[in-house]
Amino acid sequence: MSSFRLPLRVQKVGPVDVPLPQYQSPSAAGLDLCAAIAEARAIEPGARVLIPTGLALAIPDGYEGQVRPRSGLALKHGISVLNTPGTVDADYRGMVQVLLINLGQERFLVQPLTRVAQLVICPVRQAELTLVTELDETARGAGGYGSTGM
Repeated sequence: MSSFRLPLRVQKVGPVDVPLPQYQSPSAAGLDLCAAIAEARAIEPGARVLIPTGLALAIPDGYEGQVRPRSGLALKHGISVLNTPGTVDADYRGMVQVLLINLGQERFLVQPLTRVAQLVICPVRQAELTLVTELDETARGAGGYGSTGM
């Protein structure tokens, strides 16, 4: 992992005190986000719930925060982030929340301070659009879903 660390300002917001997000290993890409809830919240099979993290971020321009599922919750319980990856824009200053969905077959209880998602900080570039009448040809052309094989 690079020794470069991007400065990220974090503010605790909301009534529940949560730990700062942490990397769980030296080369981890994602910071764990915890549930800033005072009581357990149930997610029934097929249901979705918005879980607050109790944190607001000041992501530098040129970057985004991607909110992604935690693999252990997905494997063991079928819990995922519905709009994965959820994007936290550099100019957003509200509380980060995680939209969880239960794709499993049993009710899942989100306990207070459960690590519910991970946050990956990624560089982004904005596009400069140019309207054209045609696009350059490629070998694939307009072949869509499944056109390159299974």
